[in-house]
Amino acid sequence: MAMAVTSPDPPLGELICALSLACDLGNNFPLEKGLRNTVLATRLGRALGLSGDQLSHVYYVSLLRFVGCAAFAVEAARRFGDDNALRGAMAPVDFARPGEVLRQAASLGKGPMGRLRSVARFLAAGKSFGEGLIGSDCEVMARAAARLGLAPAVSKGLSDAYERWDGKGGPRGVSGEAIHVSARLVHAAHEVELHHRIGGPDAALNMIRRGSGTWFDPSIVAVFEARAPDLLPILDLESVWDLALAEEPEPRLHCPPGQLDALACTFADIVDLKSSYTLGHSSAVAAIARRAGEDLALAESDLRELVLASLLHDLGRLSVPTGIWDKKGSLNAGEWERVRLHAYYTERVLTQSPLFASVARIAGLHHERLDGRGYHRAAPAAAQPATVRVLAAADVYQALTEERPHRAAHPPERAAEELMCMVEAGALDAEAARAVCRAAGHKVKRGTGYPAGLTVREVEVLRHLARGLSEKEIGKALFIAPGTVHSHVMHIYEKTGLSTRAGVALFAMEHGLLPG
Repeated sequence: MAMAVTSPDPPLGELICALSLACDLGNNFPLEKGLRNTVLATRLGRALGLSGDQLSHVYYVSLLRFVGCAAFAVEAARRFGDDNALRGAMAPVDFARPGEVLRQAASLGKGPMGRLRSVARFLAAGKSFGEGLIGSDCEVMARAAARLGLAPAVSKGLSDAYERWDGKGGPRGVSGEAIHVSARLVHAAHEVELHHRIGGPDAALNMIRRGSGTWFDPSIVAVFEARAPDLLPILDLESVWDLALAEEPEPRLHCPPGQLDALACTFADIVDLKSSYTLGHSSAVAAIARRAGEDLALAESDLRELVLASLLHDLGRLSVPTGIWDKKGSLNAGEWERVRLHAYYTERVLTQSPLFASVARIAGLHHERLDGRGYHRAAPAAAQPATVRVLAAADVYQALTEERPHRAAHPPERAAEELMCMVEAGALDAEAARAVCRAAGHKVKRGTGYPAGLTVREVEVLRHLARGLSEKEIGKALFIAPGTVHSHVMHIYEKTGLSTRAGVALFAMEHGLLPG
């Protein structure tokens, strides 16, 4: 997929920089944690004398260092409930120091008894739990790099992400220079950023000095100490987005347009690991949405945006603990609020890069409803273009056919019925829902699905009427006789129960009938 050429194709680094923000959420890190690591690790690499491909490997290993954030989410949630909190809390811990491990484990509990229970759960989990987490993370990270077409050295660096200089890491327990240099640099940068955020520059310096020869490569520690006055201020910047883009070594990699969906599919699969109930959900939604969009004869540009948005619509899911997604009972108010915010985080992550700007809003609106009762914006129908309506219907249909903690999977026919019930209730667009049903293999008659029984032609006339065009002007625009236009106008007034241009204009806005 990746191409190192002078090309108008989208820069791969910027695409992954944007998507890495979602992985920050999955680790309970602040946004741009991964980007700060990337700037720091790449500059450390330059100071160490790396260049060309070696430095590029450092850059991409750092960008992809957290894509395994959902790899062990199901197992972690079953034992600890909040897998996000667990990952965030344990990230700065030196696991060669048992006392430090247990103190941090205690911090996950609330109150004396909660802290004791947390320690007890951690002890009960045992060594195999940590090995499972590390092994899963590394396997997913390395596989993601391979799917993105990156060099084998990037997969090697990611496979070594948890290894330690003294051989006490995992998953293979290798030591010293047998650990890929990119992994050594990224490991040091990761821990420096964490300890700097927790305790400031002195804490970061003390940590890396203490870990020299055990946690970290001594040569990297020496370079960091020498360059600390220049490197540490980077971590105080409000945003390092532009720095992270500028830091990519030459020759920069690009993503050919035909491979953009494949990149999005890689991240979609990573997101779907978050729960055993959502495996394959995003790619299935995208497949249905694509066929539905073709059925509706969407413009090629709209169809491309719809498919990309469908693949990436659930990026924000990573921000919500798996214990919430997999809860069998009703969600409480706090849990429901976190669920509602996942659509917001999807939009926020994608909006960061101009390369995803056109799909950010579509993806972020996938839980909106035409009656204004959706989330996270409670957007009115007029703010939901056809692409959003198709994605919303495709997401609902696919979810209905999948098992969830609180219910069994619906048979396809029942899912189609439920979808049309939502249409009747005013939540989903009729034409989008019908197209989704046809895309899923159901025999659904084509109909207008427009409110008040308006026909396709009547809606076309209504759009021009609402904008104040005369019947003659409407006829010219639609290539039909003025007398025919007059008949359509009378039918519009009769069906809507209205009698003025302003009235039908308001009707059109209320029902989202104006072009998006």
